[in-house]
Amino acid sequence: DISPSEIEEWVDEAKRGMENALRAKPLDIKDQYERQLKELQEAYGEAMLELRARKKLQSLLDKEDEK
Repeated sequence: DISPSEIEEWVDEAKRGMENALRAKPLDIKDQYERQLKELQEAYGEAMLELRARKKLQSLLDKEDEK
């Protein structure tokens, strides 16, 4: 037979496991979103640098054409 104290231990252990699972998921999701945000910010920064370089190149080419 199973004693009531064993059942209580199982219930307590299950509760702790569920609490840990609930705690872990929001942190995992937060970390995932932070990584995605960082990647997007880096990609945006690179795109802006490329755009500036293209504008500068076009400006220089336009000046050459005026001569």
